[in-house]
Amino acid sequence: MRLGARSVAALLLVSAIGVAAFAWPLMAAPTSSLAHANDAPWLFAALLPLLLAVVVATIADSGLDAKAIAMLGVLAAAGAALRPLGAGTAGIEPMFFLMVLSGRVLGPGFGFVLGSLSMFASALLTGGVGPWMPFQMLAMGWVSMGAGLLPAPDRLRGRRESAMLAAYGAVASVLYGTVMNLQGWPYIGSLASGVSFVPGDPLPDNLARFVAYCLATSLGWDLPRALVTVTATLALGPVVLRALRRATRRAAFEAPARFKAAE
Repeated sequence: MRLGARSVAALLLVSAIGVAAFAWPLMAAPTSSLAHANDAPWLFAALLPLLLAVVVATIADSGLDAKAIAMLGVLAAAGAALRPLGAGTAGIEPMFFLMVLSGRVLGPGFGFVLGSLSMFASALLTGGVGPWMPFQMLAMGWVSMGAGLLPAPDRLRGRRESAMLAAYGAVASVLYGTVMNLQGWPYIGSLASGVSFVPGDPLPDNLARFVAYCLATSLGWDLPRALVTVTATLALGPVVLRALRRATRRAAFEAPARFKAAE
């Protein structure tokens, strides 16, 4: 599913808002009131129409129809159902490999929407609704979008494609945890001084503390997540990719509609 100018503009807009939402505490003054409980509802309210804008722009650029929306819903439901299987225990989150493979087949636009909707549905399913939810939606959307931006979607097949997707899945799994750390780290006031966020400090100093925080706290979750994603991608990836591509071919998303005159 190709990206057109409108799809690119919509993705750039939602990504820019997401980057600002994650990074603004790093630029905040020492006297600022830091709390995602205040900004998360506004981010969520902005995110939903932007996701719709991505879908509409992709449909306008590619001529997709209701069958594509139906596939999006089925895959989002599957991703939401996979997440509780690991419940995040020790970083075991089997939904990641499906988001990577689906983003590869569906493309970056629908991949972003799929990742975001899957995380939204899983939050409702598991009761994980909170200030962190819109940030999880954005981060998972980026994971799926990145898979759709990987090279040679029409030519690369077989073991090389599986190896590329497994490598991407490993990197994306770690980066997802790192980005989500950035969402919560500035608001934890009980940390040791060597890893805590200091409002108003120079950005390089705070980033150095953030790296130390990630190494000390979340790496033990991020690495198992990456391992599970790599293992599932290598073991199930070829079968799932063939099934997804067969479904998209049979749905004929990009086939032009033809109407015959009534006889």
